[in-house]
Amino acid sequence: MAPKVVRSSKFRHVFGQGVKADQCYDDVRISQMTWDSNFCTVNPKFVAMIVEASGGGAFMVLPLSKTGRVDMSQPLVCGHTGPVLDIEWCPHNDNIIASGSEDCTVMIWEIPDGGLTRPITEPVVTLEGHSKRVGILSWHPTAHNVLLSAGCDNVVIIWNVARGEPVITLDSMHTDMIYSACWNATGSQIVTSCKDKKIRVIDPRKGSVVVEKDKPHEGSRPVRAIFVSEGKILTTGFSRMSERQVALWDPKHLEEPLTLQELDTSSGVLLPFFDPDTGIVYLCGKGDSSIRYFEITDEQPYVHYLSMYTSKESQRGLGYMPKRGLEVNKCEIARFYKLHERKCEPIVMTVPRKSDLFQEDLYPDTVGPEPSVEADDWFAGRDGELILISLRDGFAATKTREFKVNKTLLAKTTATARPSIEASDLQSLIDELKKLKTVVEEQNKRICELEGKVGK
Repeated sequence: MAPKVVRSSKFRHVFGQGVKADQCYDDVRISQMTWDSNFCTVNPKFVAMIVEASGGGAFMVLPLSKTGRVDMSQPLVCGHTGPVLDIEWCPHNDNIIASGSEDCTVMIWEIPDGGLTRPITEPVVTLEGHSKRVGILSWHPTAHNVLLSAGCDNVVIIWNVARGEPVITLDSMHTDMIYSACWNATGSQIVTSCKDKKIRVIDPRKGSVVVEKDKPHEGSRPVRAIFVSEGKILTTGFSRMSERQVALWDPKHLEEPLTLQELDTSSGVLLPFFDPDTGIVYLCGKGDSSIRYFEITDEQPYVHYLSMYTSKESQRGLGYMPKRGLEVNKCEIARFYKLHERKCEPIVMTVPRKSDLFQEDLYPDTVGPEPSVEADDWFAGRDGELILISLRDGFAATKTREFKVNKTLLAKTTATARPSIEASDLQSLIDELKKLKTVVEEQNKRICELEGKVGK
């Protein structure tokens, strides 16, 4: 009998570890909503979590350094009139966050650098276009100020956020509720999963379905689909016997999956997080107390099980830190922010290495915060490539790109928008002021003369 050969991989010994209690965020009342989104989003500056709120929807934003017990009077972002269902930080500006809600709106918020000192109720932009609740948000990976939203009205809208306008509306493709929507690496296509048991690869600017697959998983429970390396698609779903599955597909040959693996019989929907730098996909189920991770390669069976992080408490949601927010000197390759019932716990994934030097094989150049194409150019048909940065010296934040909103086009969508002043109007105001100043000076002279006469 031939000896069993263990597959060689530098990620075979990746292990997950929860941080110490004083580095958690305690006394946070996480939302009880039964919605299959992450409920948490993080970037190198802030962590944001959807929380319980009376009289509408709210989420909390904390600077990463503000660990420990969170004060009861901590200000919230609370402009929605219904519960918040999804939140996501802008990848090109660490102070901008989008939120989708049951009130059918998407709101864009600007968070000050030190965090909130008072509650925020007025968004920078309100995006109105959905007729039912909005549960999915996804920023474009390369284009500046382009946001995708999907609602329970079976409609996908792609917004030019700076103008407050819906530019692309895909309202005839999905016949039922949309479960997930994900951009590919350059943002030229999206993949969606739907309650009608189909996954679709869509070219949004052409408004056409490139390819679709009926019943990627036989079960009736929700399916999730994301793009992974080389344009392949990874899906999570359920078998007819309600066993959880993970499958990998080649969009050019969707008749059969490259691989389909059964995992367990838990009921939570598996949320996939993919790291393109390492080729690792992390599968986290809501209600689970574990995070499984797999390596995706070109060798059969393509999706290789690595290991599993387990803990005692189940997760309400998870935030995934971008690569530029990790500590490279500790060989940290991923960090999750796990939501419990009353706290948020960071979980660090590490590759054990003896050397303290920079590990080039673990940290190839990764996605930076700079967009490569402006919104108008992208909508006009131009694609942008990802702008990569090196993590050798750690990520140093450059000056945050200012978030500019074209107020003239927001007159309909935001209450705070004011009409613009024409250049000719401005000049006439300046001339009027000069005339008034001359009149005042003349009056002052006359008053002085009269006072002099009365004094004599």
